[in-house]
Amino acid sequence: MIQCKDCEFYEEDSQGRRAFKCDPFQNIKEPECLTKWQLLRLDMLVATYRGMVGFQEKLAPMQDKILRYVKRELEDLDDSESWKLDDDQEPETSF
Repeated sequence: MIQCKDCEFYEEDSQGRRAFKCDPFQNIKEPECLTKWQLLRLDMLVATYRGMVGFQEKLAPMQDKILRYVKRELEDLDDSESWKLDDDQEPETSF
């Protein structure tokens, strides 16, 4: 099995960042390359998901405050319009 660092499609810059120029639809050298490529993509998806979860955790307190405010405003609106409805009378039903 060929190591990625020995492959012609592998590059590393001066800061140590790795770049994989292989394309699974065109220039995979071995079947193991496809497995490695899938692992890299899965790792990127997990990192992105963790970033989203961290961002949601930061926003959660603000979202809770906004939802409580909206709920309170809607209840106030319902209370302010309750005089229009006569609760003593039953609604008319016509068939």
